[in-house]
Amino acid sequence: MAAVTPTFPRSGAGKRQPNVLLILTDEWRGQALGSAGDVNAHTPHIDALADESLTFEQAIAGTPVCCPSRASLLTGQYPLTHGVYINDVPLKPTGMTLAEAFAGAGYDTAYIGKWHLFGSPEGRYERRESYIPEDARLGFQYWKAAECTHEYNRSSYYAGNDQAKRYWEGYDAIAQTADACSYMRERPAERPFFLTLSYGPPHFPLDSAPEEYAALYRDRPLELRPNVPEGRREDALRDLRGYYAHIAAVDECVGRLLATVDEAGLAESTIVIFTSDHGAMLGSQGLEHKLTPWEESIRVPLLVRRPGMTTPASTDILLNTPDLMPTLLGLAGIAVPAGVEGVDVLAPGTPRPTSAFLSVPVSFSSLRHDGFSEYRGVRDARYTYVRSHSGPWLLYDNKNDAHQMRNLCDDPAARPVRDHLERELTSFLESLDDEFLPSRDYLERDGLTHYFEVNTRQGHVGSPWGDWESTLPGEESGWSVNVTPLQAIMADPVARDIVAEELPDLLHLDELERCLPATLVVLNAFMPELVTTEGVAAVAARLSELGTHGHAESP
Repeated sequence: MAAVTPTFPRSGAGKRQPNVLLILTDEWRGQALGSAGDVNAHTPHIDALADESLTFEQAIAGTPVCCPSRASLLTGQYPLTHGVYINDVPLKPTGMTLAEAFAGAGYDTAYIGKWHLFGSPEGRYERRESYIPEDARLGFQYWKAAECTHEYNRSSYYAGNDQAKRYWEGYDAIAQTADACSYMRERPAERPFFLTLSYGPPHFPLDSAPEEYAALYRDRPLELRPNVPEGRREDALRDLRGYYAHIAAVDECVGRLLATVDEAGLAESTIVIFTSDHGAMLGSQGLEHKLTPWEESIRVPLLVRRPGMTTPASTDILLNTPDLMPTLLGLAGIAVPAGVEGVDVLAPGTPRPTSAFLSVPVSFSSLRHDGFSEYRGVRDARYTYVRSHSGPWLLYDNKNDAHQMRNLCDDPAARPVRDHLERELTSFLESLDDEFLPSRDYLERDGLTHYFEVNTRQGHVGSPWGDWESTLPGEESGWSVNVTPLQAIMADPVARDIVAEELPDLLHLDELERCLPATLVVLNAFMPELVTTEGVAAVAARLSELGTHGHAESP
């Protein structure tokens, strides 16, 4: 499929406004599709969508973690502007949101699934199971959503203004798909709709896909990416079996959505978008989570199918998360509101971005666990360049080193490229009034120093290829309820006693062995009545008093 410069028809005067179906997944890597060449991925329905879509080969999540990315999608702004630069900070927009712009243009708006923008102001996930009031839904009218849950087989939600907690039947993605299909079939034909279906999978936990999909990968040989080091291969294979099982399940859901679009006679009036909020490392570079600036974390799938499009095309246009809002509004013929920092990358005659801005203003959660400081960078069509507070850190030629196993940052021959990208980065910083301050400055300014994840104990890791190191000053190891597996905590007698005292019911759980690979924070997310927020906080406080111990947290 050759790369093209697309020209998409715009909705205008005399034309019916198109419906828009946005399929948003969580933690889906841009590489993880059959249509993208991933031999492990069983994605026949999404591949069929790709055969009728424009594929963005360079779609980037510049802040690759859930809440900041979702806030950028709905505001068209970068994290330091909309204020959600760590997880669980409530989004309080100062301008018009994506759904409000659609509603203002006469659309019915709908949201189904994971939200994660209501936030938890105490910083301890205390509102992840809470009812979300109407004024916090940011312009969405039809509402069947929950703040955040990863218990996909007992997933809660709230319907409209009913404050009674409900539960999706079975695996939540399947039930959410059925609800979205009903919405599209039963709504009035004379009004266009903007429907966002926000799936939780393939985000961890990775062992909870329905059996029919898990069975596809139980004994199947998998190909690991070359940048998974030898010492991480076994763990990566285990994780990827669950990851691809979730992907296969969601692919089936996408197939049902597309079938409903056809059966309801909506294909000629509906734009379909498939994407994700960010990716995941899953063993690449020896790392497990997201937040980092490597390709597996920042590059996401993005397929856009417009009415009448039957021939696949691809583009190397760079699109960062804040660009998605103005681009979708442009396709629907809706004016982009004031305050939006992203650009409509498909607008005829509009200068397109030459790079995507990478920005993690605060080191928190797994980033601190691995010893990485806050960073800024740029990703253009060929190179990735990243700077920490100590100076230039990473430089990759993604054309000749697709798996980023040779850091060119200190290579004299690459100095002209680095200097060019440094100027590109400086331009972003200046245009966004980003002073690139230390993490603590932002947290103190905004009153966020109490948040759980920003106090994750610092670790240290190094490149499997010997060409980069953690960037936080100093090196310490310690317990963290965010990232230390329960198994490691339980292996230390003193730490085990603390867990026994603060979370006594956990140790008597029949399925305790199944919980051992998880962290206490993850267990709190999907069994909050047993692993209480208060208990986890008490464990965290007491473990922090133990100081350095013999069990380093690096993977």
